Order: sequence, then C-alpha cells, then structure tokens
Amino acid sequence: MAKKVIPDSEMIVNPDGSIFHIHLHPDQLRDNIIICGDPGRVDMIASYFDTRDYEVRSREFHTIGGTYRGRPVMALSHGIGGDNIDIVMTELDALANIDLEKRVVKDTHRSLNIVRIGTSGGLQPYVPVGTPVIAAKAIGFDGVLNYYAGRNEVCDLEFEKQFCKYVDWNPLFAKPYVVEADPGLVEKIGRNDMVHGYTISAVGFYGPQGREVRLPLAEPELNHRIEKFEYEGGHITNYEMESAALQGLAKLMGHHAMTICSIIANRVATSANPNYKTAMNDLVGNVLDRLLG
Repeated sequence: MAKKVIPDSEMIVNPDGSIFHIHLHPDQLRDNIIICGDPGRVDMIASYFDTRDYEVRSREFHTIGGTYRGRPVMALSHGIGGDNIDIVMTELDALANIDLEKRVVKDTHRSLNIVRIGTSGGLQPYVPVGTPVIAAKAIGFDGVLNYYAGRNEVCDLEFEKQFCKYVDWNPLFAKPYVVEADPGLVEKIGRNDMVHGYTISAVGFYGPQGREVRLPLAEPELNHRIEKFEYEGGHITNYEMESAALQGLAKLMGHHAMTICSIIANRVATSANPNYKTAMNDLVGNVLDRLLG
C-alpha cells in the first residue's frame, strides 16, 4: 500500500528544507531536548553546554544545539501557551519521524526526551517561592489535546470526572484533560529536592488563572475550589500554561516528556519573587546533570 503523502498545506517546509516555524533541519535534531518559554533563557541553558554547534532564531523560537558531558543536546524556546506547544511538538516530531522531502512518515519511529523547565505560581502553602515542582499530572485548561484522536487513551479520565464535579466546572470553558508525566524521566530527574505535584496548564495568564485586574471574573471562586480539590491523596500545586499540552502530545506521538517549574509566586500567600534567576540556574544545572550525567 502506498504511503500517505502529507500535503504542503498541512506541513509547511521552508525553501531551505527546514520545518516551518522553528526553522530547524532534521540533522539539527537531538534526542535530548530542554525546552523553555523565554527565548532569552536558551542562552543561559546553553551556557552549561561543553560545545555549541549551531544556533537558530525564528520569532519566539530560539534553538542552540551542542553537547553536555559529551552527549548531544539542544535547548529550544517555545514561547507562551499551549498553542505554541502544539507547534513545537508537531514540528519536532516531524523532524524525527517524517521524511520532509518525500513528505511521508518514516518506517522507523524515533522517540525524543523532552524536559520543559519553566516558572509557575504556587497554590499550596507547601510549595513556597523557590520550590521546584514536577508536573506529575498536568491538567489542561487549554483544550489543545481535545482536538486529537486518542485523547482519552492517554488521559486520566477518572481525575477529570472527579475534578469537574468538585469544582462545578463551567461548561463554557474547554473540557479539562489530565496527563501524567513520563515515568522514566520523572524517576531519572525527580529527587527529594523536588515536589511531585498536580499542575494546571491555563489558557491565559490573567483571567484564566483567576487574576482580576480590571475585568471581573466569570468564576471568581474557582481558585478556592481548585485549592481544596484532592485526588489520590494529592492536591493541585501550581499554575502555568504549557505542561499538559506537552505531556499529552508527547504521549500521543510516542515521545517522553515532563515539566519542572520553579515557583516564582505563591497565589495563596500573595507573595512573589521577580528575581528568580538564581533558582532557575540551579534547576537547569540539576536537570542537565540528571538527564545526561
């Protein structure tokens, strides 16, 4: 049977042979990838590398490839939000598993290790500012995974059911989805210096995370209900904007992914630390050592 050829409109390849948004070529792809939201943080991550072999910039997507302790690695920024994760994950997977010239899926599947290092707002008193939190379960409020077939097979449906019932989920919002981090990566990187939590990936920074600036909120008590929700002895620990889409798409595509966030604000204590760079530097060093050391 002839392989399906992916139309130009469905997967755009640039004239130089690179994939559309992130502008990378297949030979620049590494099996171990550190991703982050801020393009400027890519330089900080790459400062730990032994070598820097290439650098590519396109919009908010900034990539540096090199080696760490002699092993190939790359750092890539994804920008803000689950929609950007949809772009980055799809294009990384295309570099790994699609022949860009013939526009067909390769016969042999290549699996990537993708670790997101980010910042987050804490929702529990035991995750004070500076705490690294692993998104052991990521709860997507963004709706991204709901557009893909197989969504239910990679999600914790019982968690979703109990959560929606407990918080009286507004049907006008996108249906939440819940995805576990890759257990192999969590075992390799997680230590007793990191909290294993339940992380919400919101669809925005202000209203969708319960911040009221000028516009009133549709569900002003939602965060209070979220803070009290419990599932299998665990609570929802923090808010950010990308973990669920990352972990969900990785599972559907056959990759390994997890997120670790440094808490830079605690929503319960109403405290924040805008000078969080030292904690982020320490976290990056620990992740690289544990992933590739």
